Amino acid sequence: MSGSTQKLGVSRLFAGLVLGLLAYSANAAYQVNFQEPATKLAHTVYDLHMMMMYICGVIFVGVFGVMFYSIVKHRKAPGRESAAFHENTTVEILWTVIPTIILLVMVWPVTKALVSMRDATGADITIKATGYQWKWGYDYIKGEGEGIKFKSVLSTPREQIDGNVPKGEHYLLEVDNHLVVPVGKKVRILTTAEDVIHSWFVPAFAVKQDAVPGFIRDTSFRAEREGTFRGQCAELCGKDHGFMPIVVDVVSQEKYSAWVAEQKAKMAAAADDPAKVWTLPELMARGEAVYLQNCAACHQPTGKGLPPAFPALDGSKIATGPKEGHIGLVVNGKPGTAMAAFGKQLSDAEIASVITYERNAWGNKMGDIVQPAEIKSHAK
Repeated sequence: MSGSTQKLGVSRLFAGLVLGLLAYSANAAYQVNFQEPATKLAHTVYDLHMMMMYICGVIFVGVFGVMFYSIVKHRKAPGRESAAFHENTTVEILWTVIPTIILLVMVWPVTKALVSMRDATGADITIKATGYQWKWGYDYIKGEGEGIKFKSVLSTPREQIDGNVPKGEHYLLEVDNHLVVPVGKKVRILTTAEDVIHSWFVPAFAVKQDAVPGFIRDTSFRAEREGTFRGQCAELCGKDHGFMPIVVDVVSQEKYSAWVAEQKAKMAAAADDPAKVWTLPELMARGEAVYLQNCAACHQPTGKGLPPAFPALDGSKIATGPKEGHIGLVVNGKPGTAMAAFGKQLSDAEIASVITYERNAWGNKMGDIVQPAEIKSHAK
């Protein structure tokens, strides 16, 4: 290979490296740094993060600078004898006192930020966030929206998850029902869980609070600007841990009031008549929707499941056996397994419809139906 060819190859390699670095720099904010803060506390956390990075950078340069200087300056050479010396009291004091001062400088603002994170007093709105495998349930228990409750479930199409179609912009980060709060109001979030430990985490708010079964824990935030903010469950809560996103819409007070009125009207319209006797087609249509939203992730849309962890429902002894056993399993769950208790998650009509669907879908042709009254009479 000629010298000119070699130079051309080196030039191309250098150009490629430069372009690569420029491309990396253009995306660095999205790959490495935090989300853009949306609360005062999030700004504080971001500033602390950058301060720590600068301090660590200075320490890194200082320590490695001294190390490499010592290696080069005092490297072993023929005919040289190493100096004979022991400890130096001044140096010992300096490398003890200086790190202590650095730690104190770092600890003080961090402690103030942590204390602020725990202050959930004086909230304008209180919302209970309950973690389920694998979705969130929200109950507005204080404020203008008091009484509103709904489930927030991943809405990424199954075709995208299975890789059959291109992934959307918010792949695994979109839900059917967004949490909605007004801008400038302090929102207190009470977290708990029905099955395993989950974690309510929205980076732009600097909020991360574990949701522990049997316990109520709290956190809070006050959004400074409108927008849609996304987070995820930050605990390894099981097979579909990555399918449990959080989406919060921060809107103006006027839009929030309109949303509250709309939600209350929807809840009133959707309330089931407890005396209604449902037909098989009605139960099958509603049951399919409930199944796809709550059961398909484990048992699959085809009912074939993912054995052995998630057994098939198509042809199963439960779905083709006595109705009482099927109702008991769906309502109360099965301890020690991923089968959650849906008695506290779904209404009587929803449970009746999904059981009816499971008993008559795929190859299960039982021909029987389950009415909401049967669910109501079953001890939850």
